[in-house]
Amino acid sequence: MKSIAFSTLAVTTLAVTAAPVSADDHVSPNGVRTLSPEGGIIPTATWSLGTRAGDFIFVAGMRGIDPETNTLVPDAEGRVRQAFMNMQLIAESEGATLRDAVRLVVYVTDMYRYRPIVNQIQEELWGDGPYPPRTIIEVDRLNQDDIVEVEGTFYAPVED
Repeated sequence: MKSIAFSTLAVTTLAVTAAPVSADDHVSPNGVRTLSPEGGIIPTATWSLGTRAGDFIFVAGMRGIDPETNTLVPDAEGRVRQAFMNMQLIAESEGATLRDAVRLVVYVTDMYRYRPIVNQIQEELWGDGPYPPRTIIEVDRLNQDDIVEVEGTFYAPVED
């Protein structure tokens, strides 16, 4: 009897796990929703572009990847700009703007060379400010030997 019950449970579990994934499956039991907006880059491993938890949007570290080709933009300035644009796309998909950023973290592989470019791109995107709180960190290496990665947290109240 025990083996029949176990077999039934195993088959039921297999049937449930083999079911097609629906949009509702991207929401955790506590309501954290995984984001994958149209036009975003394609994650290549075990990560997602972002999540929404209540009124906050958390954007994963974005690099200067062109979403049309899923390859790195060749020049440093273009790559930094694209990293910010990739972050902006995810935030905007949930109703946030760059002005709704509550925190940015920027990783660069050479502070001396890339911090001025990051500042320039932020001035282009945010104008004269105010600018969000930002931490910029020099790291030894990024994925694919990239030069910059930008992550952000945004506030965008859920509309009732």
